[in-house]
Amino acid sequence: MTAPVFFLFIFGIIEFGLLFWTQLGLQHGTEMAARCASVNPTLCPGSNEITSYAAQQAFGLDLPAQTFTYATPTCGSQVSASYTFQFPQVLNLSPLILTAQACFPS
Repeated sequence: MTAPVFFLFIFGIIEFGLLFWTQLGLQHGTEMAARCASVNPTLCPGSNEITSYAAQQAFGLDLPAQTFTYATPTCGSQVSASYTFQFPQVLNLSPLILTAQACFPS
């Protein structure tokens, strides 16, 4: 009788863990790419290379480079990310849009 509740609870923990893992990966990718754009122009010379580098640094997530954007505002090199996280249909939750932003050197 308690098994369905238990498995739903475990499934929820796993899904929200994946959500937080994705958010952490987005943030790490933006921070590393912003730093690379500022301190390593050989590895990150242009916008396409910077967004590809951000996607590679996203903690093993298979994100397209189009998830990330690059700009050069007054704070230095700024990389932003926006990703739609889809929950499984079982949970019947609407998708969440995860965002991350990093600016280097500030």
